[in-house]
Amino acid sequence: MALDIVIMAAGKGTRMKSARPKVLHQLAGRSLLQHVLQTAAALGGQRIVTIIGHGADEVQAAVSAPNLVFVRQMPQLGTGHAVQQAAPALHDEGTTLILNGDVPLIEETTARALVAACGGDKLALLTIELPDASGYGRIVRDGEAVRAIVEHKDATSAQRNIHEVYTGLMAVPTRHLKRWLGRLTNDNAQGEYYLTDIVAMAVADGVPVVATQPHSETEVLGVNSPLQLADLERRYQRARADALMEAGVRLADPARFDVRGELSCGSDVEIDVNCVFEGRVELGDRVHVGANCVIRNARIAADAVIHPFTHIDGEALGVTVGAGSLIGPFARLRPGAVLAEGVHIGNFVEVKNSTLAKGAKANHLAYLGDATVGERVNYGAGSITANYDGANKHRTVIGNDVHVGSNCVLVAPVSIGAGATIGGGTTLAKDAPAGQLTVARAKQVTLTGWVRPTKKK
Repeated sequence: MALDIVIMAAGKGTRMKSARPKVLHQLAGRSLLQHVLQTAAALGGQRIVTIIGHGADEVQAAVSAPNLVFVRQMPQLGTGHAVQQAAPALHDEGTTLILNGDVPLIEETTARALVAACGGDKLALLTIELPDASGYGRIVRDGEAVRAIVEHKDATSAQRNIHEVYTGLMAVPTRHLKRWLGRLTNDNAQGEYYLTDIVAMAVADGVPVVATQPHSETEVLGVNSPLQLADLERRYQRARADALMEAGVRLADPARFDVRGELSCGSDVEIDVNCVFEGRVELGDRVHVGANCVIRNARIAADAVIHPFTHIDGEALGVTVGAGSLIGPFARLRPGAVLAEGVHIGNFVEVKNSTLAKGAKANHLAYLGDATVGERVNYGAGSITANYDGANKHRTVIGNDVHVGSNCVLVAPVSIGAGATIGGGTTLAKDAPAGQLTVARAKQVTLTGWVRPTKKK
């Protein structure tokens, strides 16, 4: 039986007070809509029909999912009108699951239970009991049977005292949905076509109306303002923190911790406060991450220490940190940095598109770009690889056991043989032989009798 998924994402989101469409605001590093699309994709819908309107081109360009099609609602005349735009894209038979693009944390298991409750012949609603139901459509029952959903603006005083509310998610037999959509009217306080009116139609047609509930309130919270977005972000992050701690990760403070992607951790991992993990990050056994680090798209092997204020950003190429390596504080690892076992990268050292072999060290104020660095190399403070000639990048090759003195400039392409020493202050523009001292700097001169200028009074 076909499962079609409809996601309503056409609204402007006036209370966000932003030029960005509401569904493109970020939660945990992904847009609200992309969260919903990922859940929809996991459900295996034959079609994921996303209804867009405000900022339609921007929304369409920003998200992706298998079997995704877009329809436009212009103008926006209510939830029923929105689903009317999607109806032609739906299969004639099967079930349609309706989700909201601004309710990002609905769980796959909850959505599956809702589809199962529908069973292809019932109207299934996702409802929840809320202490404060303001703004939500109320569930009106006759005993256990659901009889209607009354929107807050149209509810009587007695109905507003009902605490069971509609979350905006439902699963409907598609053949019934298409028929009911054609019967909607806008005879209400707002002059809009309400999707919730199909509940009364189902009752009138003798179609059973059933309700299921989510695991938690957080799943069904929508985002209509920056305050609600911030609240949902903290709920999400606390849930991720709790799951990691239950798996054995030590977090110094779970309230000061952010995952904006995927984070996997080995045993005995320790993470200090204010750390942010983006993209895909893997932390091996006994890794310690100091305070105020940002790590994106990186693999960090066992026993490595990431000292405070380190910034690791692998972008598409990724970053690899070898076992037992020491990174930071205030270090920066950029895309293509591949560090072997026991590498030391110290304060204010930047590494990009470079490999450092076992035991190599660059401890202070240095830059390594487009470089191949051998084992046990000691790379001096203030030294850089000059890898860019204004048009092309070039590579520097440094052999095993090389010592590069302070304040050197290695003008690529250039190679330094194994065991060589490069004297401090050298600008190296030619290859340096193995096992030798190479120095290239101006001769030191002292001028006797020289007097420093003074200001004229």
